[in-house]
Amino acid sequence: MELKAVLFDMDGVIVDTEPLHYSAYYGMFEKVGIEVSPDFYRSFTGQSTKNVCNELKESFHLDIEVEEMIKIKRKLFKDSFDNDPNFDLLSGVKDLIQFYYENGVKLVLASSASMNTINWVFERFDLNPYFIDKISGADLQESKPNPEIFIKAAQMAGEERENCLVIEDSTNGIQAAHAARIYCIAYKSPHSINQDYSLADKIITDFKEAQILSF
Repeated sequence: MELKAVLFDMDGVIVDTEPLHYSAYYGMFEKVGIEVSPDFYRSFTGQSTKNVCNELKESFHLDIEVEEMIKIKRKLFKDSFDNDPNFDLLSGVKDLIQFYYENGVKLVLASSASMNTINWVFERFDLNPYFIDKISGADLQESKPNPEIFIKAAQMAGEERENCLVIEDSTNGIQAAHAARIYCIAYKSPHSINQDYSLADKIITDFKEAQILSF
């Protein structure tokens, strides 16, 4: 198939915000008075903050409103985002983005992150010129692994799903791409721990391996 559009995940693919999210989530857990196990926390990978907070409220029978939990977590995240000197694009991803852009491939960002976070990242690293559109899973009814986000992203690109490619790093994201019947490249990085790549069509450890125009 000829590649017409690439649907990029953001966290773990374009940037590694996991350390920032970890710090923000555990800061929020402390503020609302809950203890979250490492295994439970890992199950949140690829989900929107809203879905995570809904799950926490139900699991721990919390009185606090979900929107207040989200507000606490996002403030802590933004503090880290603005002040962490090590926060940067993942190695090689800017070259990959430029490769697709220069070859006329449409780029759409399809992330579970909030649109605020997406915009912060895009403005900080000047990514807006390369992408024709962005979609946040936080604005949808269902989070990954539901395929809705990638189905909509393909529609935003104006291309048939068979001519699209998803680049993901998480179990939930890979499952979403598979359910949407879109070819999926899984980026296996040192930051992606305990993720299941079995449903991916191709697994890479270097973004140079994703410089393809057909599959």
